[in-house]
Amino acid sequence: MRIEDSVVVVTGAGSGIGQALAGAFAAAGARVIAGDIDESAAEATAATIRDSGGQAVAVTADATSPAGIDAMISSAQREFGPVDGYVANAGVMGPAGLGTDSEWDRVLDVNLRAHVRAAEALVPQWVSRGDGYFISVASAAGLLTQLGAAAYAVTKHATVGFAEWLAITYGDNGIGVSCVCPMGVETPLLHAVDDSADPTARLAARSITAAGAVLDAREVADLTLEAVRDGRFLVLPHPEVLDMYRQKGADYDRWIAGMRRYRRSLADDI
Repeated sequence: MRIEDSVVVVTGAGSGIGQALAGAFAAAGARVIAGDIDESAAEATAATIRDSGGQAVAVTADATSPAGIDAMISSAQREFGPVDGYVANAGVMGPAGLGTDSEWDRVLDVNLRAHVRAAEALVPQWVSRGDGYFISVASAAGLLTQLGAAAYAVTKHATVGFAEWLAITYGDNGIGVSCVCPMGVETPLLHAVDDSADPTARLAARSITAAGAVLDAREVADLTLEAVRDGRFLVLPHPEVLDMYRQKGADYDRWIAGMRRYRRSLADDI
């Protein structure tokens, strides 16, 4: 994808990885729609971009709803032109442990269905014109797992699976797909889980921070833009995740046994 002069929608742009991605795309010459359910956070991101000489418009929208997705796409078309790239970044950790039906519905809506609904809205347009780019922000949990949070682990696996399906199904139509799978990133989401009063939630956070370096969100954004320019599917800000993934596939039972040991070692320190 040629980022310069493109029109890019970023969801969850009010903080964390989404904020960093919105800034990085704008700095590279894209015109950005900074979407977030938090109005003041979206406005702050867009204002920072404009103050730096970039082009950005804030849109207050729920990225899980068709109406919210349409609001972001319509704003992009009105302000800048047709959407060239869509960054499905908004995400939640969800409940610790197994969770309830209503908690699962929320995590599924944010972490998975928001991606599906955005694709439903944009892919037909992109197929008609022969180009478009979908960036799915998943997690290393989508390739490995997430201790302490079943809904997060399962929905991130599904997010990776959906991104793979898009890339396979529409790659011949000129549509690019990148799937971003970091481990620990310095974000409000990670801090919220780490500071939780729930020991299972804290275990989930420790399993992330103990597994590797906690990166600045801007590092993740820069690596994502490199992948988009190259048309590369898998973005691994923590390169060691690839070795972990290979070890998992090489001997599943050994991997599960190792993860049990890892979980026990973390639980002893909580």
